[in-house]
Amino acid sequence: MYQIRQDDLSGEQTRALLALHLAGMQANSPPEAVFALDLSGLQVPEVTVWSAWQGDRIASIGALKMLDAGQAEIKSMRTHPDFLRQGAGAAVLHTIIAHARDRGLTRLSLETGSGPSFDAALALYRRSGFANGPAFGGYEASAFNQFLHLDL
Repeated sequence: MYQIRQDDLSGEQTRALLALHLAGMQANSPPEAVFALDLSGLQVPEVTVWSAWQGDRIASIGALKMLDAGQAEIKSMRTHPDFLRQGAGAAVLHTIIAHARDRGLTRLSLETGSGPSFDAALALYRRSGFANGPAFGGYEASAFNQFLHLDL
């Protein structure tokens, strides 16, 4: 249903979806709890971005940021509003998980927020085997954010 491709972030649709993601994170998170990467943060060697496409339309994006030899973080997961609850986010997430397994990683982690605007994403992560756990990397736990992990 979706064509998944590694994305170099040069396309207009990808950049527009990334801008929507950043705006959503800023609108639904306290300022001190916005950890979304901007375009330059996603264009570093330790980050790989994938996008899902239906025909010539972008449906979702997601990224994998390497933390160390065995662990990586999921970043920038966002589904275009026209494709919500149609499997686009799951398609990208499953691609990221498969890539992490192929690279021999032992754990995937992510940081996200709390509240209704995060419920659909949390449900997707939990359906995919992620479970709540402790803060990781440079994050600090707060009343707003939460951390999920998947042992591979």
